[in-house]
Amino acid sequence: MAMIAHKCAGHQVTVVDINQSRIDAWNSDKLPVFEPGLDAIVEEARGRNLFFSTDVDTAIREAEMIFLSVNTPTKTYGVGAGRAADLRYIEKCARKIAEVAEDDKIVVEKSTLPVRTAESVKRILESNSNGRNFQILSNPEFLAEGTAMADLEAPDRVLIGGDQTPGGLAAIQKLVDIYATWVPRANVITTNLWSSELSKLTANAFLAQRISSINAISALCEATEADVDEVAHAIGTDSRIGPKFLRASVGFGGSCFQKDILNLVYLCEHFGLPEVAAYWNGVIEMNDYQKRRFSRRVISAMFNTVSDKKIAVLGFAFKKDTNDTRESAAIYICKDLLEEQANLAIYDPKVEVAQIQKDLGIDADFDRVTYCESAYEATEGAHAVLILTEWDAFKTLDFQKIYDHMQLPAFIFDGRNLLDLDALRAIGFEARGIGKG
Repeated sequence: MAMIAHKCAGHQVTVVDINQSRIDAWNSDKLPVFEPGLDAIVEEARGRNLFFSTDVDTAIREAEMIFLSVNTPTKTYGVGAGRAADLRYIEKCARKIAEVAEDDKIVVEKSTLPVRTAESVKRILESNSNGRNFQILSNPEFLAEGTAMADLEAPDRVLIGGDQTPGGLAAIQKLVDIYATWVPRANVITTNLWSSELSKLTANAFLAQRISSINAISALCEATEADVDEVAHAIGTDSRIGPKFLRASVGFGGSCFQKDILNLVYLCEHFGLPEVAAYWNGVIEMNDYQKRRFSRRVISAMFNTVSDKKIAVLGFAFKKDTNDTRESAAIYICKDLLEEQANLAIYDPKVEVAQIQKDLGIDADFDRVTYCESAYEATEGAHAVLILTEWDAFKTLDFQKIYDHMQLPAFIFDGRNLLDLDALRAIGFEARGIGKG
C-alpha cells in the first residue's frame, strides 16, 4: 500500500487496523516492520495520500477498492488443524464490509488464501448486498522480505484474477490501471479467480521444494565429502534449472512457505488427492529433518553433550534484512539446545528481546538465555558459535578476536554457509558448514 501511494499520487490509500498500538507505530518514526527502504517510502507519502487509521468503518465507506490483507495462519483447532488456513479474519472482514459499505465496492484478496476462498467472500457479500454490487479480485503478493521494496518497484509479475464477466473484467481493468502506473503491462498477468489463488500457493511450494531438495543433497554431501555449494553451482548453470533458491541452509522459515504448503496438502486431501498431498508434505518433512539434523550435529560434535555449555547464537530472524522471526529455524534449534540444558547467548541486530522470549516460550526470569548487544558479547567465553541468520555483518567479524575469548576447543557451526571455513580452521576453530564434508 505504501508503494501504491508512492507511485500513484492521485490515489488516496488508507491502511486500517483495529490494533491502536500498531497504527500508532505506523504513524511514528519507528515503524513496526523493519524492511530496507520502507521508512523513506512511508515518510514520503504519509500525510499526503497515505494514511494509517483505526477508523475502519469510515475507510470502508469512502473506498472504491478494498484490499483484504489480514493474517491467514494455519488452524490450531478443529477440522484441518495443523494444515488448513484459518479464515476467520477474512470472513470477519467480509462481514464488516457488507455491514458498513453504502455503495458498490471492488474487494481485492491480498492475503495468501486457499483456492476458492473468493467464493466464500463473494457469497457473504452478495447475500448481504441489498442492491450493492461487489466484485471480488485475487491479487496475491510475491515479494520477498528483505528485498520487498525492490520487488514492488520492479516486480517479476503482478497477478490479478477475477470473474470473466463484464463486471469482473471491468474490475480487473481498474486494478490493472493502478499497477500500470509503474509496472510494464507485459508484467501484469490476468487470470480467473481460482488460477490466481492457486498460483500463489504453487509458487511458494515450488520455491520451498527447491530449498528442501538442495538441503536433502547437503546431507548426502556431508556423508560423501562432496561440497554442496559446488554441486549447487554445477546444477545451477543448467539453464533448465537455474541458480536461484539452491543455497543449502539450516532450513527455510518465514510466514509463507510452511503455511502455504500445509494448506496445499490439506486442499489435496480435501479433493481426494492423497498421493499429491504426500508429495508436498515431503517438502515440509525434509525441512523439519534439516533443522533436527543441525541440532544433532552440534551435540554430536561437542562430545555428545551441551549441558551447561555456553552456545552463542548469531541471528534469530528467519532471514537477513528483516525482523520477522515467524517459523525461523533459530527457534527450533534453540529449543532443541535448551532441552539439552545448554546456555544460550543470542544476538540479532533487528529482533527485539520480547519477540525472542515469545518465540521460545520463556519469560524474562529464564536464566539459561541471555540477550546480547553484539556478536562479540555473545561469543565471550562460549564453547560454540552458531550462525543461524545470514546477516552480512557476520561475514566481517574479527574471528581471531572471537577465538581468543572462547573456550577451547572452539566450535563454529555455520548454518548458512556464510563463512570461509578454511580460514576459520586456520585460526584454530573446529568449523563446520552445511553440506561440507
